[in-house]
Amino acid sequence: MASTDRLRQITEAVREAGQLSVAELAALTGASEMTVRRDLESLAAQGVLERYRGGARNLLLRGEEPPFTLRAEEGTEAKRRIAAEVAGLISDGESVVLDSGTTCLEVARALAHRRLTVVPLSLHAANALTGAPLLRLLLPGGEPRPGELALTGPLTEASLAALRFDTAVIGCCGLSAADGLTAFDLADAAVKRAAIASSRRVVAVADAAKFARTALAFVAPVTALDAVVTGTDVPEEEAEALAAAGVSVRRV
Repeated sequence: MASTDRLRQITEAVREAGQLSVAELAALTGASEMTVRRDLESLAAQGVLERYRGGARNLLLRGEEPPFTLRAEEGTEAKRRIAAEVAGLISDGESVVLDSGTTCLEVARALAHRRLTVVPLSLHAANALTGAPLLRLLLPGGEPRPGELALTGPLTEASLAALRFDTAVIGCCGLSAADGLTAFDLADAAVKRAAIASSRRVVAVADAAKFARTALAFVAPVTALDAVVTGTDVPEEEAEALAAAGVSVRRV
């Protein structure tokens, strides 16, 4: 089992059970107890769980977003395929507002060589775009959320309201035709709404797991989206419902 898959399995098992011993986790994952101990130390450093002698207990409550560092290691190939597809939808010369999140970070990397004007909504993406020779990088104001480094608050929203974009690339924590685009964090949801309101075209990026989840904060109905770029494993009923709502669904 790959280390990222094992970390995810441990996280989910501890969250479901409340607490588990090292021996129980070793039996579950098929890894040695020494490997499990190292994994638990890594997850504890990210704030996902709390270590105690011989095991770990859950710290991540239902409805809370997993840490950026953990999500950044998940499904990287799928995120790169999504990012490449998004890059193909954007023409040179466009102005683009780029949302926060791990998939949008891959989009930033895919756009770094392009002749564009880009406003990134996270410091992770801003760092990926810094020094790009052809790209014009504009930074909004705002307060970065710890770990996530997403820019939020009235300064970010005011920066977006003062601009008009050809394309908004928006990430999400949950997406469905019934519940629309949702986010875990209220301040992040407000920034996403501001980006959508200032853009002529809205492209949402979401792996298949996002279609099985509805987060706390409502961002927008799916009718606010022009396109969704996702994986080939998106539930067929959701893809059909999005298409029926007038959203172009691109599966890669």
